[in-house]
Amino acid sequence: MRRYGKNPDEDDIRVRPNRKGNRPRTHIRPKHEDAREGMVLTVDRGRLTCLVEDRQVMAMKARELGRKAAVVGDKVMIVGDLSGAKDTLARIVRIEPRTSVLRRTADDDDPFERVVVANADQLAIVTALADPEPRPRMIDRCLVAAYDGGLTPLLVLTKSDLAPADSLLEMYVPLGVPYIVTSREELENGAASEVVRDHLDGRITAFVGHSGVGKTTLVNTLVPEERRRTTGHVNAVTGRGRHTTTSALALPLAGESGWVIDTPGVRSFGLHHVDPSRVIHAFPDLVPGTEECPRGCTHDDQAVDCALDKWVSDGHADPARLYSLRRLLATRERRDGD
Repeated sequence: MRRYGKNPDEDDIRVRPNRKGNRPRTHIRPKHEDAREGMVLTVDRGRLTCLVEDRQVMAMKARELGRKAAVVGDKVMIVGDLSGAKDTLARIVRIEPRTSVLRRTADDDDPFERVVVANADQLAIVTALADPEPRPRMIDRCLVAAYDGGLTPLLVLTKSDLAPADSLLEMYVPLGVPYIVTSREELENGAASEVVRDHLDGRITAFVGHSGVGKTTLVNTLVPEERRRTTGHVNAVTGRGRHTTTSALALPLAGESGWVIDTPGVRSFGLHHVDPSRVIHAFPDLVPGTEECPRGCTHDDQAVDCALDKWVSDGHADPARLYSLRRLLATRERRDGD
């Protein structure tokens, strides 16, 4: 057996080769100073379509981003081939900080949250007044998600020719949520799009709603050149439509005055990720009343010694506002199918 002396020559030292052939690891990452900013328009099986200036560029996430995922609406920094030519692929090397996030979980017991849309200014909650029947608890859940994520809600009621909107609006007028009421005829002749557009100009608006309510039909009237297949069937037994929008897609309004983001129809909107203490900030007239609440007060019907009851009884706020707050807080603990 060969032994080495105290001062072996370099030729005598055996070096084990790196079987993987990888370069030595380093914590130094490239700065990508030549990266260009883009906006994610849609995501499909790991490929992201991004808008870079006036071109649509296909890109994929760089390995250095790890498990961090980009979603529709994200502002990202991209390197590589940005020509937008067919069969080219760029790399997303950085995801910029988000100004707002619309998130949901599969249900209230699911700890895994899903980011639906990033950087939207407004959440348009589309609900049919009939066929299918309106689901107020779904609306409440979307409102909670909007308030929690930093989006301004907009209630869009469709199919007013089948049922009146008065009873449903009575529940949301105290919340101060702006609303639009449309009929099927207005959707077909384009009159609805003109009314809705007044609330969309200059904003990024995400549209959400369960299947069959006319969400994608409305988006098609707003952006006719990018028509998506709409729901043509509502189940007579369940009163629910079939999902026809399978992925979120950002579409520019005419004249580049804003963006609409069409999202897949949802049948549940879990709120496991929502901290109930953040919902109160959507009620600025009630926030001062929480100063006398005990530490850790949930402000709901079960809260002991909640100071909001006295705040309202002393005339500082409308009792309907406190009722609305507690209704939203309570809906976080309920199932959509209840």
